[in-house]
Amino acid sequence: MLWIKNLVRISPTTSSVGNLFRNSESGYTLTSRFCTALQQTEPVQAATEPHRYDGLAPTKEGEKPRVLVLGSGWAGCRLMKGIDTSIYDVVCVSPRNHMVFTPLLASTCVGTLEFRSVAEPISRIQPAISREPGSYYFMANCSKLDSENHEVHCETVTDGLSTLKPWKFKIAYDKLILACGAEASTFGINGVLENAIFLREVHHAQEIRRKLLLNLMLSEVPGISEDEKKRLLHCVVVGGGPTGVEFSGELSDFIMKDVRQRYSHVKDDIRVTLIEARDILSSFDDRLRHYAIKQLNKSGVKLVRGIVKEVKPQKLILDDGTEVPYGLLVWSTGVGPSSFVRSLDFPKDPGGRIGIDEWMRVPSAEDVFAIGDCSGYLESTGKSTLPALAQVAEREGKYLANQLNVMGKAGGGRARSAKEMELGEPFVYKHLGSMATIGRYKALVDLRESKEGKGISMAGFVSWFIWRSAYLTRVVSWRNRFYVAINWLTTFVFGRDISRI
Repeated sequence: MLWIKNLVRISPTTSSVGNLFRNSESGYTLTSRFCTALQQTEPVQAATEPHRYDGLAPTKEGEKPRVLVLGSGWAGCRLMKGIDTSIYDVVCVSPRNHMVFTPLLASTCVGTLEFRSVAEPISRIQPAISREPGSYYFMANCSKLDSENHEVHCETVTDGLSTLKPWKFKIAYDKLILACGAEASTFGINGVLENAIFLREVHHAQEIRRKLLLNLMLSEVPGISEDEKKRLLHCVVVGGGPTGVEFSGELSDFIMKDVRQRYSHVKDDIRVTLIEARDILSSFDDRLRHYAIKQLNKSGVKLVRGIVKEVKPQKLILDDGTEVPYGLLVWSTGVGPSSFVRSLDFPKDPGGRIGIDEWMRVPSAEDVFAIGDCSGYLESTGKSTLPALAQVAEREGKYLANQLNVMGKAGGGRARSAKEMELGEPFVYKHLGSMATIGRYKALVDLRESKEGKGISMAGFVSWFIWRSAYLTRVVSWRNRFYVAINWLTTFVFGRDISRI
């Protein structure tokens, strides 16, 4: 991380060395465009305190306004892609330096695709971050938001390395975009966080793949009991939404086409169970749902209707007292507000997300916007909260990027300069439809605007071809489109990779 070299703590006695450092009126000491917040009235304390904040100072006249984006998901990355970097400097703060193409994430768990195929580096989405002198990516989390002073407090992410201690820094902004996403919902059920694996990030898919292959290999070890073998080979998926159903379909394909050939000693013992409290794929047409149930049953996926009451290290307990042993537990029950979002002192929507108006603004904080899964309409707008979908987040990011570009061209890019500015047409979302693959070269395509609306809905091989074609064109870069196409071809010809790396 080259930017670390620029975060330099200096004492007031060193500021006269050469012309590299100068003191600003705001109390920041600048090194290039980075700064250290030193209190000039307390030089001794500033020199001895190890926890002083370093960071980026407020922009000055002659410099481009700074857009600070918290998050690198669908909403944040689409905004960064559309922002006009001739008007703004872009700074992104996120614990990951890439965007995850989540519709294809389930395919990486079983080796249909390689992990790099679904990870798009931020620097490819917005090249200015790696080229422009005032644009940066920082691998960090936001720990505090000071909207009054237009500052964000951050802490670096070290991936748990004990040799590298995290440190704190500040970033001043002209426009702040909260696109920090959501976290998996556990509904307060005991043991979920400790024992289940979610499917939202690349490292989750890697963990699932390693666990699945480990269980397959352990089940062939001599002397293992039949009960333990059956437990190890029982894969349980909780949540009957598109993610849970797609993972179950991919897993059943993996079992039928690869496990039966390469793990013939245990081929008859491996099972997949999908647990859902209500109906699977509830947002889809009823005809498509019944088709999905029929195909999943043909693939050997057992559907169980029930509510999980408790999760233990080797079994989960349903509300009717049924105990379900498992070797792999994947939790996919939707998302809710993250702890960071809950900690913010902003008005919230009924679901606990950051409250916004029709222009993606946070009304209680000037120059602060929120998009994606972390935001929802305030009740005062009279609009219902949009679903936590990739297409919603992507379109919100595109809309806000256009709004900021118009604002910047009109002279409203600076902090506190757009209070009286008209923002144009409010955001309007039109649902383009839903798709889900269910394995065995079958998929569902529902192009209706709502469950009650009219439109095209289909299922089968043609739908599977449409599903693959649509997502291949939606992959962000040509590089990753090539990766995905080659991975699909390789899997079709040679089968899935079962190496445990």
